[in-house]
Amino acid sequence: MLDDRRATGHSPHAVFGERGKLLNIAFRMLGSTPDADEVVQDTYARWFALSDEERRAVRSPATWLMRTAGRTCLDHLAAARTRREQYVGEWLPEPLPGDTRWNSSARTEWICDPAEHVTFDESVSMGVMVVLESVTPAERIAFILHDVYDLPHTEIACVIGRVPPACCQLAASARRHIQERRHRPVAPEQHRDVVAALRQACADDDHDALAGLLDPEVSVRSDGGGKVRAALRPVHGQEKAARFLLGLLRPQHGQRLAEETVSGHPGLAAYVDGEVVAVVATDVRDGRVCDLWMILNPDKLHAWRCLQPARCEQGDG
Repeated sequence: MLDDRRATGHSPHAVFGERGKLLNIAFRMLGSTPDADEVVQDTYARWFALSDEERRAVRSPATWLMRTAGRTCLDHLAAARTRREQYVGEWLPEPLPGDTRWNSSARTEWICDPAEHVTFDESVSMGVMVVLESVTPAERIAFILHDVYDLPHTEIACVIGRVPPACCQLAASARRHIQERRHRPVAPEQHRDVVAALRQACADDDHDALAGLLDPEVSVRSDGGGKVRAALRPVHGQEKAARFLLGLLRPQHGQRLAEETVSGHPGLAAYVDGEVVAVVATDVRDGRVCDLWMILNPDKLHAWRCLQPARCEQGDG
């Protein structure tokens, strides 16, 4: 007969079975796989620091772990605000390759364990992740836990220290902010076609063709973290954006462009000698690119460096 812990889902196997969900939650809250990994490790450390009696008193270990991860993320977000004020240039969330997995015991070792992976949906797209950077930490946590993971407001109240009706308002505020800042996604095939044409225009060093693929109000943001060349502020407008993109993405010094899945949507990756040097996430509206996010900071490209560039030869045009 199973003991009480195993009968109520308190066995280590059942508890560690929540790791994938916790990693997903933490990444959506923080936009960084190393930070998400740290949150998950801290969450499990707190669980196993409980006494046997305290663990038996927990009715739902899964909910307890989600609440604890949420509170830890809240602390991380508060600290991140201060760090990002000192960040050189734009700070962008980490881009995810099409089949991202990481090992929670070694941040730079990437593995194929289905229990430890980021699942793709619209909440992990670069567009939504960037918008979430502009809401308050409490709004972000309330939205992710409720709208993405269906945690009741009564449980979220324990995470952010507000009454349930206030948590409902926080989630609604974040939801409204996203709806105001985001447009309806285009069909995946149309998105892929536009990105393919974008890659070809860059490969051909064709300024006019590239500009024609960009929305008149296009915005390009690049994150170099002060470690590589990048624009410190957003680049707006077709002409300026086209010149900027060609300056970074045209074939030069052995650089090749490949079409890739970036955070669940069609995008590009630039490779030099088989190693990724830049990842470009894109958003498309009315058949043109309206937003581009270029991540060049090498600290945010560890996942990509562990994957073979499947379509790097496309850069030959």
